[in-house]
Amino acid sequence: MGKRPDRTSGPTPGAARSGPRPGPVPGSPPLTERQEARRRRILHASAQLAGRGGFDAVQMREVAEAAGVALGTLYRYFPSKIHLLVATMQDQLQHLHTTLRKRPPGGATPAERVAETLMRAFRALQREPQLADAMVRALTFADRSVSPEVDTVSRQTTAIVLDAMGLDDPTPEQLSAVRVIEHTWHSALITWLSGRASIAQVKIDIETVCRLIDLTGPEAPEVTGRRR
Repeated sequence: MGKRPDRTSGPTPGAARSGPRPGPVPGSPPLTERQEARRRRILHASAQLAGRGGFDAVQMREVAEAAGVALGTLYRYFPSKIHLLVATMQDQLQHLHTTLRKRPPGGATPAERVAETLMRAFRALQREPQLADAMVRALTFADRSVSPEVDTVSRQTTAIVLDAMGLDDPTPEQLSAVRVIEHTWHSALITWLSGRASIAQVKIDIETVCRLIDLTGPEAPEVTGRRR
């Protein structure tokens, strides 16, 4: 509102398809060391701008200037502001995952460890509410053109949860439980950002949904949902 509009829909079709793809998109060639350094500067600039002013502060021209790249180069890496902010969330989750591997959760059960992990992730976002809001809004606005990047965010979140559970080869039931947990965490983040939920309420919701893990573990009773 009041800010000059950004090209959230991306550049011309030809420009959107040229150059390296953002993030580890399956089938794309790996970035060179120089390209990766450039991409990291762009993501850092995006996070800095979003952290100071939220979604509206992330203007592609300002990101390019802060990262020291040409505007056309920025669009070759990230065809739109939505692509850029989803990739920023992807980068933030990657940092979180690295931190969690260095200092894993200490709960006695998988459910407790996952709840602790998600609350640590939540508190990390809580320290940067403007950045969190910008990334969540980008995920909400993402259309099919951003599907590979959104899928990567989902895979990263799943990997973080499975690491906390201590699982390498989850069953379909366990993966289903993980998806429900992820949906609840995402919803809790949105309600907190909008001021409709307190941190205490978020913690209760996360701890409650994580109990699904106990229902899908090896000691859980056999599911009899097919009975009428």
